[in-house]
Amino acid sequence: MADRKTTPVEDENPKTSADPGSNTIKDPTDWTTGDEPMTGAQASYLKTLSEEAKEDFDPSLSKAAASIRIDALQAKTGRGKAQA
Repeated sequence: MADRKTTPVEDENPKTSADPGSNTIKDPTDWTTGDEPMTGAQASYLKTLSEEAKEDFDPSLSKAAASIRIDALQAKTGRGKAQA
């Protein structure tokens, strides 16, 4: 089999990156679908987090706003963090 030269794009393959998760991290405010209603999964998890944090649940949040709210409530409740 002959040696094949790779292009710079192939060299930056996220599947072989040393930090494969780095290409999946994106600010919710930059999401192209961020203005759409939150997903069912987001609503369910956000409802659970809201109850645990004893805070109001807002069912009208967008995908992006729900993601930001989930992060805030995870920080408050300790959910979603690796347990030592």
